[in-house]
Amino acid sequence: MTIFGDPIDVRHLFPVERRLLLDLLEGLSPADWTRPTVCPGWTVHDIAAHVLHDYGRRLSGSRDGHHGSGFREGETLPTFLARVNDEFVQAARAFSSAVVTDLIRHLGVQLDAYWHRKDLDTPADLDVSWAATDVPSPAWLDVAREFTEFWVHQQQIRDAVGRPGARELTDPVVDTFARALPFTLRDLARPDGASVALKVGARAWSAVRRDGRWRMGAGEPAAEVTMDQDTFWRLATRGIPVEEARRRATTSGDPELTEAATTLLAVVA
Repeated sequence: MTIFGDPIDVRHLFPVERRLLLDLLEGLSPADWTRPTVCPGWTVHDIAAHVLHDYGRRLSGSRDGHHGSGFREGETLPTFLARVNDEFVQAARAFSSAVVTDLIRHLGVQLDAYWHRKDLDTPADLDVSWAATDVPSPAWLDVAREFTEFWVHQQQIRDAVGRPGARELTDPVVDTFARALPFTLRDLARPDGASVALKVGARAWSAVRRDGRWRMGAGEPAAEVTMDQDTFWRLATRGIPVEEARRRATTSGDPELTEAATTLLAVVA
């Protein structure tokens, strides 16, 4: 087992998630496409365009080896992503909702094919920075991260238009986000064997301190954090503030560890 825990394979879920997204988009009214979302300054149309951008950028970079203009001088990863994401979204405002939907459909099947050719035991095309910055990510975590990206954006659209659904795919999203726990605790040294348990819904994970770092694994419980799935994924994507997640959570044990665990972040920000 790596520091990231047991591998997961979500490749078969991409077509399922996209079918739900396309059904949602095709049922929206013109007014729905203009509704504001939790993403500051972005409408439903903008989030759908961002998903399209994710599809196209991933195919271009990972499949085709085309990486665009890259970082500008002095840009960090968060500022680079914020810039290129906003540039595409602004340009895509010239596309009709039908064009955005059709392009998602067209590129989605190509991305599915790329995922299915991928050996999940090889190094990732793109490291998952919210899980580790000093250890290469495995492909399975990279692919799972991409699934969470698409699922979360669909939920943001659903929230904006008041059409809940797609929660049947929440389990693998939560499982993926839980892999951020060791990195979340990275600044807190504890004796080897100390662990922090994270319980979300009916599932549980733990991070253990071993060989001078935190990693996924079991140990001597020093702290525990429990919350429901809705609270957890919104915390991990900052759909709700840390303070709100803490109010909804139940914690016990080492207060410094529980305070850190409830800052878990599973997006680049």
